[in-house]
Amino acid sequence: MTPEMLIFIIIATITLGAAFMVVSSRNLVHVALWLIVTLFGVALLFTLLSAGFLAIAQVVIYIGAIAILLIFAIMLTRRTKEDVKSTFNSNWRWALFIGFLFFTGLLVILMNWSGIAAAPPELDSRANPVVEIGLALVNPNGYLLVFELASVLLLAALVGSIFVAWDRRK
Repeated sequence: MTPEMLIFIIIATITLGAAFMVVSSRNLVHVALWLIVTLFGVALLFTLLSAGFLAIAQVVIYIGAIAILLIFAIMLTRRTKEDVKSTFNSNWRWALFIGFLFFTGLLVILMNWSGIAAAPPELDSRANPVVEIGLALVNPNGYLLVFELASVLLLAALVGSIFVAWDRRK
């Protein structure tokens, strides 16, 4: 095992642990702080992949702007003590079942896709790395599928946050 692989495993473990804490913590301030740890772990993984531009963008945009804005919004609008409500509702079994179906369907699609075993496109080291990354993101043989899956994930997070913030009057 190379030192790079060991560093990757350590960073990935910390990032996944922090991501689990984001979805399982009850205190909103703690959730925001765990989110910062998760996003910083992703920036470190970008650094290991020699994608310095994406690592800097991750730190500046996500940690420096969005996460800090989230912390300020939580501190200004919500109480900081722990919520007394349970994090699960009566439909958690349905959510687990539907999530399992979606995961299984995605796994079947990816296993039957011929491009899953293809090597990623080589980036020209002499060219502008930002241009090369942009071209690789929109190239059908490159990272287009991953880019589109990330956009669907962000859309699902947006819909979920709207549902959570919806004011339900009885």
